[in-house]
Amino acid sequence: MEDMSGARRARGAVAAVFAVHGAVTGSFATRVPWIQDHASLGAGRLGFALAFTALGASCAMPLAGRISHRFGSRNALRGLIALWTLSLVLPSLAPNLPTLCLAMFTYGACAGTADVAMNALGVEVERRLGRSVMSGLHGMWSAGALVGSAAGTLAAHLGADARTHFLLAAAVLTVLGVLSCTWVLDIQPTEDEEPPPRFALPPRSALLIGMVGFCAVFAEGASLDWSAVFLRDRLDSSAGLAAASTTAFMLTMAVARIAGDAVVNRFGAVRTVRTGGVLAVLGGLLVVLAGQPVVAMGGFALMGLGIAVVVPLCFAAAGHAGPNPSQAIAGVATITYTSGLIAPSLIGGVAQATSLVVSFGVVTALACGLAMCAGVLRSAERGAEREVSPRAAAVPGPRP
Repeated sequence: MEDMSGARRARGAVAAVFAVHGAVTGSFATRVPWIQDHASLGAGRLGFALAFTALGASCAMPLAGRISHRFGSRNALRGLIALWTLSLVLPSLAPNLPTLCLAMFTYGACAGTADVAMNALGVEVERRLGRSVMSGLHGMWSAGALVGSAAGTLAAHLGADARTHFLLAAAVLTVLGVLSCTWVLDIQPTEDEEPPPRFALPPRSALLIGMVGFCAVFAEGASLDWSAVFLRDRLDSSAGLAAASTTAFMLTMAVARIAGDAVVNRFGAVRTVRTGGVLAVLGGLLVVLAGQPVVAMGGFALMGLGIAVVVPLCFAAAGHAGPNPSQAIAGVATITYTSGLIAPSLIGGVAQATSLVVSFGVVTALACGLAMCAGVLRSAERGAEREVSPRAAAVPGPRP
């Protein structure tokens, strides 16, 4: 069927956009130590600057749905992904704390709006295909982040200036992102359709699910932005080896997400998340107790493996948790995304007051919540046998 063929083509296009989005994040994460040195910041001041990423995203994310409603989903995503890729350059240009805060605010705003728009289109593709594709899409994000971090590792190893690195990366990723948007779904609002609401508060049934996602995304955000700093400052690693720790983390995330659907179908959501929580805790303990860089890198890799599929399963569970699936998933998405954005700054604050070892002790403690609270995702297992519906698949963003 032509409609099914178009949906499959749109799936490939939005997967490419996910990969581009992830590549920006991976590129940035590996050069955080360079940015810290360039702006002459300690751990606490760096964490404060990274907090502006969360502030920018929180302010801008509610606008994504309205932008898509105004311009249509394809044009909106094309513009938003271009802004996101180009914003990569900004943090490397900041010579001090005030300018870095402004750069991170803009960076976060661009990240949040593009993220919401592409996830909304991914959900619509899933609805049209009648089967789950979100885990694979998130796997493509991780694969893109892996490619970006690998390039960043090479740049750090060669001692390249991050301003040059980011400028070249932004140029390539902008072209790839804009071209990929040519084949995504173009959803236009009807004449009588009102713009989507700015905020969606989660019902009580989604709060526990959201907290499980919070634990996973907190560990992800902390590891992405602080793993390289941990190896360099705590274990005296070289810049190249420190950046490679971020790559190891992203590698296991990518592999686990791409294989995630098959694992969940075989073992179920609860058992998968519970086992993942145990792996994440073991990884966190390796990081905290590490005396050698290779041990810490193994710990970050285990954490990536353990938390990889949690967020897609949280969305699925929320869709079956109450009478209003759209509102529940919107609330869970808000909680999880906010966790990832605030984690880097909170890690920096704890490190400033104590040490990075204590910071990752906090991450390890939160990872225990995955194993202990996995049972709240049981509704995802009950709903897995039912066909995915538009209501059960909705996330914050433009409504088709």
